[in-house]
Amino acid sequence: MREFDATFRARLLTLIGQIYPDHDAGDLAVRIEQTFWPEGTTHRRRGRMPGNRHWSERDALIITYGNSIVDGQHKPLDLLRDFLHRQMSGVVNGVHILPFFPYTSDDGFAVTDYRAVNPALGDWTDIQRIGSEFLLMSDLVLNHVSSQSHWFHEYRQGHAPYDAFFFEASPEDDLSLVVRPRAHPLLRKVETARGTRHVWCTFSHDQIDLDFSNPDVLLEFIAITRLHIDSGVRILRLDAVAFIWKEVGTRSIHMPQTHAIVRLLRLLADFATEPIILLTETNVPNQENLSYFGNRNEAHAVYNFTLPPLVLHAMMAGTARNLVRWQGSMPPAQLGCAYLNFTASHDGIGMRPAEGILTADDTARVIETMRDFGGLVSMRALPDGGQSAYELNITWFEAMKGTFKGPDEWQIERFIASQTLMMALEGIPAFYIQSLLACANDREGVEKSGHNRAINRHRWDYGDLQTLLDDPESPQHIVMQAMKERIDVRRRQRAFHPNATQFTLRLDHRIFGLWRQSLDRDQSIFALHNVSSDTVMVDPYAINLIEGENWVDLLTGAGVEASAGEISFAPYQCRWITNRG
Repeated sequence: MREFDATFRARLLTLIGQIYPDHDAGDLAVRIEQTFWPEGTTHRRRGRMPGNRHWSERDALIITYGNSIVDGQHKPLDLLRDFLHRQMSGVVNGVHILPFFPYTSDDGFAVTDYRAVNPALGDWTDIQRIGSEFLLMSDLVLNHVSSQSHWFHEYRQGHAPYDAFFFEASPEDDLSLVVRPRAHPLLRKVETARGTRHVWCTFSHDQIDLDFSNPDVLLEFIAITRLHIDSGVRILRLDAVAFIWKEVGTRSIHMPQTHAIVRLLRLLADFATEPIILLTETNVPNQENLSYFGNRNEAHAVYNFTLPPLVLHAMMAGTARNLVRWQGSMPPAQLGCAYLNFTASHDGIGMRPAEGILTADDTARVIETMRDFGGLVSMRALPDGGQSAYELNITWFEAMKGTFKGPDEWQIERFIASQTLMMALEGIPAFYIQSLLACANDREGVEKSGHNRAINRHRWDYGDLQTLLDDPESPQHIVMQAMKERIDVRRRQRAFHPNATQFTLRLDHRIFGLWRQSLDRDQSIFALHNVSSDTVMVDPYAINLIEGENWVDLLTGAGVEASAGEISFAPYQCRWITNRG
């Protein structure tokens, strides 16, 4: 019997009782412990306590596919590593490599084998090498597997244990309450050795939902989690975790058992000798998203999903009113928790997180404008049989090409302002590689794949990319250099620690302003961002600049005198004004 803190087994048994009340909790507890800590591994005697030392202002992540960069000769993971060292070393210290397993669709999220690296990308040695040099995040694609996977093939043949791995329902069941992220029929008819079955498919008919009411499914993913950890992964992204527990007649999202499973994974992470961070991916309205912090006992970090659509609206409308109102009501992350801030990802710009914040007219104008800029819209099914916009599919650089008035000359300035604003917020910043590379909409990719999301999943030829990054006139060079400079400035400021104090300022509606203060209260930063194409003046007394302090704008190096009159902001100009530069 392994020796743990006295509370570990009690907490584990309690969680098992909440998830699997009809199973032998003691037996399951032993199986979970042996799966997560197999022979040869060790654990902490006491659990890791919540605190603000899990991360710092020096942390920033790049989000990328393993094959976002190719050349037809070298392994894409080798090219990615080379790119990280050439372009990101000393600026970004972490990398999220999106699903790097064999797959059949959805660019990696229809996994066929969780224990293998896609040979078209490289192998586990390549993953381990990147993990030894950068803070590595990987995906636990919990909710579903590929219809072409070994697991599903064995299910159809009726072979144990996989014959009980997938969630079945009947077309006669009342599924009207189920919250849907897509518009296709929920159930897929399949023929099995046991006759006709209907399996649950939340995301696509190639992505078959697993049945977590079977504890063997959870144990399988605990074993996969151990594989990731042993391969150098330190941030585990729980993909689509909100949907993993289903019950006919319910909404089948955010179920109590789902939260209990996250708490169980957090318990294991807290007793792991490795410093593991759990990140939940729940593209849902804000309060639902925040629930995954639990009481400091679920996710260490959650995606700040409401941020992208609100930043997008602010930049399109030239006003920060909605952004300020929302941010002013956002709670600081609890001790031991943090927000992961981003504007763009491999998916689209989710619109559900803006529900109740943007009006129907606001949302309609954003959608219309994105379509005018070459973007696409993906829909989801509603319980009443209708549809609504689930996400906007467009690259963030293309989304910044204009405003509600149409395209203009401020695309690069607007883009940089949107990223600077995001970097100033409480939390850890993450940057999608296509944004850093000022990627245009890949309409050819959409036509080839038939999927809207391909518009923002371009594959760069490494030689061509290096030529663009070396060209001082190219958008890729201009954006990359500006972003690297600002990320580097940010990582040197203690007031930008992910848990440093934050207060939302009420200024001119075109200015999104924050006051950040370091944990030791030594450094203050007034982070001010003009989201409009207007020149805006701000009274220094409106932001309480203390006379006698030596205030400096970190982004320009210029001094700022509290008594020298109004501070001018050019279109889309940002200022980080600090007393400790």
